[in-house]
Amino acid sequence: MNEKKVAEILLKVKAVTLNPSKPYTYASGIKSPIYCDNRLLISHPVERKIIVDAFLELIEQNALKFDVIAGTSTAGIPWAAWISSKLDKPMVYIRGEAKQHGKGNQIEGKLAAGQKVIVIEDLISTGGSSKAAVDAVKEAGNEVVACVAIFTYEMEKAKKAFSDCKLLTLTKFSTLIDVAHKSNYIDEEEMEKALAWNKDPEGWAKKMGLE
Repeated sequence: MNEKKVAEILLKVKAVTLNPSKPYTYASGIKSPIYCDNRLLISHPVERKIIVDAFLELIEQNALKFDVIAGTSTAGIPWAAWISSKLDKPMVYIRGEAKQHGKGNQIEGKLAAGQKVIVIEDLISTGGSSKAAVDAVKEAGNEVVACVAIFTYEMEKAKKAFSDCKLLTLTKFSTLIDVAHKSNYIDEEEMEKALAWNKDPEGWAKKMGLE
């Protein structure tokens, strides 16, 4: 599995965009030089096949033994569907929270207690929502063998959130920044700004004089 190849695809289809001079504002209020929307990948058949194959390779490389593939709602669902189809494995998906009507399910599909599960995610930022999905599977009486995602910002919060669960990703922030710099997507100064954000996301905008 080639991390650089995946990073190149994310940049090519503009699933990841970089603008250190005019940063994006996240829902949390944090300003960032990078924005990731991996949902764009599903509209590119050639590239999405490469991503699915990369998922399969990563699962095989790590010798993950599992019974069910679980996709996070909503961005993880298509990837979980393609992966489970390739592997002839059952699939479920995990809501952000339990339904307020009907059976009140948070996990949709058939998941029996005691099964081994791989959780599929598209993006790991702070890790909060992804870890919540993992915890929902555990609370249902199952073992999460790993959470596997396309991309991670490599935030310290996410590392702490997944301290008790294996987290695997197809590519990561540091790899993508390196690829972007070498392909002249960003220059040296912009690369340094981006790397500085990764070390201190909350305080970055103030240090850069952007507040």
